[in-house]
Amino acid sequence: MRALQTTRLNGLSAAPYASLNLGRHVGDDAITVMRNRMLLSVCLPSEPVWLTQTHGVQVIDAGLAPCDAEGDASIAKQAGAVCVVMTADCLPVLLCDQQGSVVSAVHAGWRGLCAGVIEAAVQKMAVPPTTLMAWLGPAISVQAFEVGEEVRAAFVNPNVIGSMQAEAAFVPGAAGKWQADIYQLARLRLHALGIPQIYGGNFCTYTDAARFFSYRRDGVTGRMGTFIWLED
Repeated sequence: MRALQTTRLNGLSAAPYASLNLGRHVGDDAITVMRNRMLLSVCLPSEPVWLTQTHGVQVIDAGLAPCDAEGDASIAKQAGAVCVVMTADCLPVLLCDQQGSVVSAVHAGWRGLCAGVIEAAVQKMAVPPTTLMAWLGPAISVQAFEVGEEVRAAFVNPNVIGSMQAEAAFVPGAAGKWQADIYQLARLRLHALGIPQIYGGNFCTYTDAARFFSYRRDGVTGRMGTFIWLED
């Protein structure tokens, strides 16, 4: 199993997408984005399945799906099939099993996270969750992620998994606002599934402008990629 996380560095795009923007949907020059993606080809065994992300719970099989399939997570059981999600504040989650038989990349923005995109990916992986490991990639930190009451209410809803524990992931902020800890919300979901090994979760895309794109910070910006695949 191999994985790769890009930053905003060492690409070809001009500001405000400088410089390794991998997103074709953000207004950057299409040829430059293609060249940025080609720069990664030396690191990858095949062309990744680039998802058209919708903040939903659709899970794609990267060994079978065409490029640009619609979804917010992909899995791979076939060696050389590359899963990837793109983010610029949303949380990328990588999953693999201890036997090295299946991997997954998950785009976990707050909407998808609340709706169950991690659970959907784990179900699609079809292995015991206790055999899985998770890595939480670069995302916006609790100090920078201000949300309204509607976001908190969506997670603490009694019909939502882990609603009681989710209250602790929201810190009171400005009047009527909350600071949301998306890393903690993801950990709660992973723990509830029985996944014992969880790593990462110590980045902030918003405050680290030198390394990371951030939609919340910049509005018009690029996208980073989080990749995972099985080796032959």
